Amino acid sequence: MGTPREPKPAKYFVALLSSDSELLAAVETDLAAIFGSIDARSEIFPWSFSRFYEEEMGPGLLRRFVSFEPLASPERLADFKLATQRIEDRYRSEMPQHSGRRMNLDPGYLESGKIVLASTKNASHRIYLRSGIFAEATLLYYDGAFHGSSYTYQDYLWPQTLTFLTPLRSVYLAQLGQLG
Repeated sequence: MGTPREPKPAKYFVALLSSDSELLAAVETDLAAIFGSIDARSEIFPWSFSRFYEEEMGPGLLRRFVSFEPLASPERLADFKLATQRIEDRYRSEMPQHSGRRMNLDPGYLESGKIVLASTKNASHRIYLRSGIFAEATLLYYDGAFHGSSYTYQDYLWPQTLTFLTPLRSVYLAQLGQLG
């Protein structure tokens, strides 16, 4: 029989999506207040995965990833998802051509063997956490690289995304090593 034990702390990140590049930069302060200091940023790159968010946020969507220096328990994923939703609500737009949300903030975490994302939507591959929040292991790390599955969002397999996440794994492993 196995013995329950606490998991190692995880490396949290947030995927930011908006058509407003200035907003992407401005919201980093809000995120740092929740997650801790930002230690890495991806380049801002065009996001053309689907048109799902365009009605809400407008065309010309941009993606950026940011990660946070302090490691935190994987148990905090639901807390962080709820906190990012509050940030989204604070920045809601009154512009008539949009439904109100100006950005999408998706927190997740990295461990040595996987990337886990939070969602408010249930699906067959997601596990309920609490407070209406679900989790999914969207990328697995083996054979020296991250690999997706049939349910992985395709933009998580884009080179721009993997160029951010792959070195972040090395940063995470170094941080774990410093913990002892």
